[in-house]
Amino acid sequence: MEGQGPVSNPVGQRDRVHLLRQRPGRLLASAMLPALIALAGCGGALVNGSSSGSLSISPGTATIDANCTGCNTTTASGGLVEQFSATLSGGTAKVNWTVSGGDAKSGPGTINSSGQYAPPTYLTANSVQVTVTAELASNPSTTASATLTVTPGFLQPLTPQNVALGANGTVTITGYIAEAGGTTGINYAVASSSTGSSGGQGSLGSSICARSSNAFTYCTVTYTAPASITAAASTYVVATIGTSTSKEATKILLNTEGISSNPAGHQKELTTPILLGSSGGNNNDYDTKGNQIVDCCGGTLGSLIQNSGGTQYLLSCNHVLARSDQASVGEMIVQPGLIDNNCTPYGDGSGTTPVGVLTAWLPLSSNATNVDAAIAQVDSGAVKTSGDILELGTLQGNGTLAAAPPGISSTGGKGEPGSLNLVVAKSGRTTGLTCASISALNLNVKVDYYKNCDETTPYLTKTYTNQIAIEGSEFSDAGDSGSLVVDASNAEPVGLFFAGSVTNTGVSEGVANPAPTVLAELGSQQGTTYTFVGTADHPVSCLNYGAATGTAAQSTTLSGPQLELAQQAVGQARMLINPTMGILGVAAGKSSDRAGEAAVILYVDQSMKVSVPQTVSGVRTQVIPTTSRAVSAGAAPQSAVRSSATAPLTSAVFNQAVTAKEQVAQSLMQQNPAYFGVGVGQSLDNPDEASLVIYVDRRQVPATLPPIVNGLRARYVIMDRLHVTRSYLQGPVRSTGHCMAHPVTHQANGLGVPLLRRQLGLQP
Repeated sequence: MEGQGPVSNPVGQRDRVHLLRQRPGRLLASAMLPALIALAGCGGALVNGSSSGSLSISPGTATIDANCTGCNTTTASGGLVEQFSATLSGGTAKVNWTVSGGDAKSGPGTINSSGQYAPPTYLTANSVQVTVTAELASNPSTTASATLTVTPGFLQPLTPQNVALGANGTVTITGYIAEAGGTTGINYAVASSSTGSSGGQGSLGSSICARSSNAFTYCTVTYTAPASITAAASTYVVATIGTSTSKEATKILLNTEGISSNPAGHQKELTTPILLGSSGGNNNDYDTKGNQIVDCCGGTLGSLIQNSGGTQYLLSCNHVLARSDQASVGEMIVQPGLIDNNCTPYGDGSGTTPVGVLTAWLPLSSNATNVDAAIAQVDSGAVKTSGDILELGTLQGNGTLAAAPPGISSTGGKGEPGSLNLVVAKSGRTTGLTCASISALNLNVKVDYYKNCDETTPYLTKTYTNQIAIEGSEFSDAGDSGSLVVDASNAEPVGLFFAGSVTNTGVSEGVANPAPTVLAELGSQQGTTYTFVGTADHPVSCLNYGAATGTAAQSTTLSGPQLELAQQAVGQARMLINPTMGILGVAAGKSSDRAGEAAVILYVDQSMKVSVPQTVSGVRTQVIPTTSRAVSAGAAPQSAVRSSATAPLTSAVFNQAVTAKEQVAQSLMQQNPAYFGVGVGQSLDNPDEASLVIYVDRRQVPATLPPIVNGLRARYVIMDRLHVTRSYLQGPVRSTGHCMAHPVTHQANGLGVPLLRRQLGLQP
């Protein structure tokens, strides 16, 4: 088995691969996970505490796998760990921690001086025993220990993570386990939800596993869509390992159009001239230990632009092409990115194609830049000169989508501004062609950058202003950075996708630089004018995997205290009922602006313009237009779900909200470290009103989140902080690879510069 295949993070926008540490000069024939990778995965364990004297260890029980699924706390960087504590006669004891036992090859894991335990990142057996020992600092002869059973977990999300299929369509799904050897396998099931075990549509073949003592176990299964599909719907293939509670899932969008779309086509090596929307990156975008490459990064080659002289350039993100300001002009840009080629650079082996040389980037370190962008001059014949992007075109006879350039006829290649609720599409390395809606504009947002792929060396945190927020299920994932975001109705460029995360309700949140701003800043820096390379405007066959924020919020179960608040507020709200003023009735409900929070439903006459309070007794109100007959018959809706028919905000309402946002955004983000983004959106509880859209760190959620801020409804998006390389949807970092380490044999800048000289007509 070769250690290849797509690798994806839960979220985040430049993907990376981690490799096995080896002695210099010695290579394995197949892939294994490194001991130095960050944590990832799933499984089960039991802790049995024992003590000597009055020293004891807590917790006494735990569930742990090779990726620490189920661990009870997180590190400062967001990785999951099991927190141990030691007590002496009822008080905290100062102890020295050690671990022993564990796997014959990967060891027992690690524990720091604070008692935070991280299991080994992979196993070579189905389970191992690890002993955690606490030694009293003042009396080393006094010890206590706990025994953990550690099992393997998922090495990474399933591949593909999302796919679109028509009737009778098929896809092969692959899952990797953090185990080399052993007998563990993956169980697959069709389900109606990502955590379910039954329901759903379609059928599965048998799971087939490949095992080796020097390669990660992987298991494949073939899914077949139903013979008849009457309406678009999502179904899931859910994977589990043994008795572990952890699950991974592939989301399948069943569609009546017969569209077959698999992101795998975006990750492979393409023949020249290549198409865009494909995997790519800097040939030097890897980390080393000694003379070994230990991990690497990749992103998306998004689109073509050209200067006023007609010279064409690849457009992607600074952190994809210029390695977050760490690169030099002339470095080679390759397709696919190293992430999809076993971390093997061009010059060390086959599998990648040089397609351009790094030309310029907008420095992240500069306060004068407001986009994450870089360009690479195209190698002659390497990229299709028409700027075709994978799957951006028409449906073909076999169900696949043709490649096509973006539309440029409406704007002359300058791109169009985004608008709230605009349906946009992107074609990216990891999730392929997907679409969602713009959820906020005028977004101030902080994004973290690192100097290396495994995010152990922080570089800076940059605050952007006037950005575009996009939300929708499966819209993006790690490796999609650099994708061109286009208006789904005409394929006109709207933005450059560069960062993202996933909310605590499972909705993808993405951030894009406005396309006109990208061109303007690059043009100003380079002293020229840039335009997108494209064709006449045309629609995109948008693939929307659903699960909008409002739907996810309404499916969230309210706590007992929230239910009680809702009932109390409904009692007060009954005094508002006045049919002549348009308020027909009230009921207890759930807020869509804040998942997990109660709301008072105010039923209003759909034929009237009704003024309603934003809160009642401190509880949010949710406005649902209906009729008096529906209210009296008990047939009124229980929630307000925004649709394409929802009227947009008026210009006056939006502009007033922008003014209000500008008054408080900076102070909100400075005074409360949990807030890392503030923009303007449309309230989901009352679409006639604007809302502040506030990004909140899921690990620092304040005890109180005010429903009203500076006169505006506040919509809180609870998620991990934005990392352009990765984020932590489920706590552990799961961007791990299954490829082998190898020595660096090419010279890190020695390939790109001669190419640049040849392009300039100089001798190499």
